Amino acid sequence: MTQLTLTKHHGLGNDFLVALDVDSDDLPTLARQLCDRRRGIGADGLLVAESLAGYAARMTLYNADGSRAEMSGNGIRCFAQAIAVRRGDFSDQLILTDAGDRLVSLAPTDDPATITATVEMGEVSVLDPPSNWDSLGCNPDRPVAHLSLGNPHSVVGVDEVSAVDLQTLGEQVPQINLEIVEPGPGPYDITLRVHERGAGITEACGTGACAAAYAAMSWGLVSDNAHDGIQVHMDGGTATVMFASDSPTRAVLTGPATIIATIEVALSELASATNGVQ
Repeated sequence: MTQLTLTKHHGLGNDFLVALDVDSDDLPTLARQLCDRRRGIGADGLLVAESLAGYAARMTLYNADGSRAEMSGNGIRCFAQAIAVRRGDFSDQLILTDAGDRLVSLAPTDDPATITATVEMGEVSVLDPPSNWDSLGCNPDRPVAHLSLGNPHSVVGVDEVSAVDLQTLGEQVPQINLEIVEPGPGPYDITLRVHERGAGITEACGTGACAAAYAAMSWGLVSDNAHDGIQVHMDGGTATVMFASDSPTRAVLTGPATIIATIEVALSELASATNGVQ
């Protein structure tokens, strides 16, 4: 029997399991087992750490369905919190992801289980529309942006995010993260809902918040002189996105990460539970 120690965290309700020490030849299967909300522990994704010279760690992200993703803005805050707990300090962390280097700065809050983390998210770049995009039937008058934060996003401006059947639309383009955005409630605010690749509808998406903030600025939904950042309101809470003064395409994301629990898992028992009668 193999024991695995995990910590569970969430960033605005987008929840992750973090494994700082794991020995598995099949991480995609392990992610599916652990993230299953009925037969496993339950999470939107599994974050796996690997020691690497010059970095706090290398972060590899597996979605709940076992697919590998390049980057997660909420996930990396959770990952950095797990490392901070192990190290016992709030020093800056340089983390290597499949999307490249990301620098994370951490600060404590009044809640001992929660930190605030600021992540240098890299450059926002423009992508071609994903395959099957036309199947969504977007009104040509609606603003649309296809963007990358190291992972792919399609952002659509709508009148009211709560009126959109996001599940159905997201299932038609499962290879991207689909964000729908409405302006407000304030002049430097947007409201966002997201269907994430490999996880479905989640309560928040950090890379999606950055993509949506960039799109909203380009569409004129918010002013580009938001000196205190753009407030991105999601189902799980609010994150702040800023763009570097010397590079208007370089995003910086700030939001919380909260540790929920430390969990000891017997992998042989987990495998038995997930291999039962279907």
